[in-house]
Amino acid sequence: MQKVVVIGAGLAGTEAAWQLARRGVEVTLYEMRPLATTPAHKTADMAELVCSNSLKSESENSAPWLLKQELRRGGSLLLDIAKETRVPAGHALTVDRVEFAREVSKRIEAEPKITVVREEIQRIPSEGTVIIASGPLTSNALAASISELGGSGRLFFYDSISPIVEADSINTDIAFAASRWGKSIDGTDDYLNCPLNQEEYERFVDELLAGESVPFHIEEDNPKTPFFEACLPVEELARRGRETLRFGPMKPTGLDDPRTGRWAYAIVQLRKENCRSDSYNLVGFQNHLRFGEQKRIFRLIPGLENAEFLRYGQIHRNTYVNGPELLNDMLQLKSDPRISFAGQISGVEGYVESIATGFAAAQFVLDPRPMPRESAIGSLCAYISGADPKHYQPANITFDLLPKLDEQTAKRLRKDKKARHAEVCRRALEKFDEYLSVSV
Repeated sequence: MQKVVVIGAGLAGTEAAWQLARRGVEVTLYEMRPLATTPAHKTADMAELVCSNSLKSESENSAPWLLKQELRRGGSLLLDIAKETRVPAGHALTVDRVEFAREVSKRIEAEPKITVVREEIQRIPSEGTVIIASGPLTSNALAASISELGGSGRLFFYDSISPIVEADSINTDIAFAASRWGKSIDGTDDYLNCPLNQEEYERFVDELLAGESVPFHIEEDNPKTPFFEACLPVEELARRGRETLRFGPMKPTGLDDPRTGRWAYAIVQLRKENCRSDSYNLVGFQNHLRFGEQKRIFRLIPGLENAEFLRYGQIHRNTYVNGPELLNDMLQLKSDPRISFAGQISGVEGYVESIATGFAAAQFVLDPRPMPRESAIGSLCAYISGADPKHYQPANITFDLLPKLDEQTAKRLRKDKKARHAEVCRRALEKFDEYLSVSV
C-alpha cells in the first residue's frame, strides 16, 4: 500500500497515524506548529488539549464510557496514554494535559513507520490517500483549499477556553474539597468548591453581564455566527436568565459545605489540571471577556479573591465541513474518496469523539466497510454523513445518536432507564467486537 498522508497532529491525526502504522502502513504526518501557530495552542506538542483537560465520564453504561470502551477494544494509543497520565476528577477521565501531549509526541515520533514533517500544508495533495485532521483551527489557506475541493462553503462556530488559576492562590479557608454526591474513583475529594450565597451570586451575575468582551477578529464574522450550545461562554449563559448559571456550571447540588452541612446558593468548581495539583481549571467558565475583566470579575468568587491566573479564558473559531453534504459514512469525500476527514473538522465535538473519528478514518483506509450502526463510533459516522445538512452542528456522543432498541426490548425495559442504557451498550460492544473480529 502507498503511503498515507495525515494532515494535523492533534487528537484525530495522531490516532489515525498510529492505527495505520501499527498495521504496517507508512504514514507522513504533517503538523504546522511551531512554524505556524494558532490562537489557542501554547506548545508544539502533538495532541495538545486547549480547552478542558477532561475526556468525560467513565461511569459504566454512559454514552462517553461506551465510546471509550470501543476505542480501547480497538487498541487506541491515546486512550492508553490518557490512562497513564490520569489525574483525579471523580468519575471523569481527566489527564495532566502537559504530560499527555508530551507522551503522545514521544510515542508518535518513536514509531518508525510514521514520518513527522513540521510544515504547513496549504493545499490538499492532488494524489494519494489523505486524511485531513487539521482541527478546528485549520489555517485559512488549507480551509480555502478544502472549501474549493468540497464545493461547499466553510462553516464556523465559536468555542471557548476556561481560565486556569494557580493552586497556591486559592483560599482554602473558603474553597472546600468535595466531589459531587461524593462520587470519585478512589474515594478522595477531587474538586475544590467555591461557595456563594445569594447576595454574592447576584453581584457576580451583575458584573458578568456588564463585563467587557473581546471583539471578534475573524474575517468571516457575521452576527449570526453561532456558539456551540454544549460549550457556551459563561456570560452568554448569564444572558439567558439570572438563574441559568445555578442550573449549569454553578449548580450547588450534591456538594455539602463542611462548615454549614448544607448546599450553598451557588458553587464554582475547580478541577486539577495536572498530577502535581499546582493549578486548577474553573469548570465550565469558558468565556470571551477581556483578560482584565476576567481577573476583576472572577476574583469576586469567594476563595478566588487573590487568584493568580496562569491562563485566561479565550474564544476562538472552530472550522468544520458540512459532513452530510460532503462525506459518506466512512468519512470519505463523496466526490473524491481518497480524501477522508477526521476530528472536529469533520463535525464532531469533544476530545474522545475526535480520537474516535481518527481511529475510524484509519480503519476505513484499511477496511472499507462502514462500522456497525449500533456502535458508538458507527453512530458518530452516521451522524456526520446523515444529519440534516441545513441545520448541521457539531455533536458529542449521546444515546440519542444510537439506534433505538427493538420494540419488545424497549417495552420490557421502559421503566428502567439504567437497564435500557446498559442494553444499548451491551448491543453496541457486541456488534463492535463482531466488526473487529473480521477487520483487516
